[in-house]
Amino acid sequence: MTAGRSTRIARVETFTTFGGARNWVFARVETEGGIHGWGEASTELWEATVATAIRELGARLVGMDAMATEQVWQRATRHGFWRGGVVLGSAVAAIDQALWDIRGKVLGVPVYTLLGGPTRDWVPTYRHVGIYTPDSLAQQGQALVSQGVRTIKTGAWVLDSALPERDRLRKAQERLTALREAVGEEIEILLDHHGRAELDEAIRMLHVAAPFRPRWIEEPTPPERTDLLGPWAREARGLGISVALGERLFSRSEFRPVLQQGLIDVAQPDLCHAGGITEVMKIAAMADTFGVALAPHNPGGPVSTAASAHVAMAVPNRVILELCPDEPRRSEICIEPWQLQPDRLLVPDRPGLGIDLDVDAIKAVPARQIKVPTQAFRHDGSVADI
Repeated sequence: MTAGRSTRIARVETFTTFGGARNWVFARVETEGGIHGWGEASTELWEATVATAIRELGARLVGMDAMATEQVWQRATRHGFWRGGVVLGSAVAAIDQALWDIRGKVLGVPVYTLLGGPTRDWVPTYRHVGIYTPDSLAQQGQALVSQGVRTIKTGAWVLDSALPERDRLRKAQERLTALREAVGEEIEILLDHHGRAELDEAIRMLHVAAPFRPRWIEEPTPPERTDLLGPWAREARGLGISVALGERLFSRSEFRPVLQQGLIDVAQPDLCHAGGITEVMKIAAMADTFGVALAPHNPGGPVSTAASAHVAMAVPNRVILELCPDEPRRSEICIEPWQLQPDRLLVPDRPGLGIDLDVDAIKAVPARQIKVPTQAFRHDGSVADI
């Protein structure tokens, strides 16, 4: 089907659309032979900036062989002089995903086959409850469990930043009590702290959470202060709680110190920000040498889910994938929507990423202001992390 068709990159386009909860940023790379691939770089609050970066980077890659994913990745990250960060990392990620999609289509196999073949039959998943609506987290949890969901994540309650610490901890205890009572003892609970605490508060939060037996606590301290994690990690493990971190680390070099120092049990790179499939496969391999599980950060759209799932299918690490399937436009823009099961994701064996998007449906709904909090303050009026 693709024999004799040039695989040199002819153009890179970007599309931004409202997904139902967040805006999605997609990249479409087309070869001179007419084969196209999709990538995603959804970065809330920075959609226009990232889309511009994709277009600028893409213009420099025109004429390169789309099949040479490693060579393109090296040039994309090393020939611009300025390196790293979420904007450049996201632009590289979107194009890299699209090139793997093209590569699979050219060879007629799923991306996970190109990554070494499947190491599992399906990808375990988890869902969110009460992240932005904590007052209803028990009802949401109960509803998901009744559908067959077995692992749920809560926390990241940004509006609590305005409360004194004692009130934040009290509310956390009340919410976790309600959630555990609603879902029962067999359901895995994950707790996200969104990097909002310094070490002393993170330790106090740990002891509030411990009676509810969370599988992990995520981002207990700010991402730029991973040096604080040593004492916290030792105490968490003593209570049987794992340490998860990595959605705001964008390269192997940023993951290396936390892995070498034994600070995490679960690595959470984002396929839309950490350099795409090429880089995350290397992060996963590094994590595996330290016995660290992989749980890709995946609050984005359908291409993010597809890329994350193909990596999760191929790596030997223990894995679980974040899944946010409730955006109503996911099925509108996907030409062949994936079948999502309550506790797992079955990855289709279609060529490439196994996903194609309807450009007209994407263009029909432009990006808009999203509802997630964009600012937060402590009770004394000082700036807090969102």
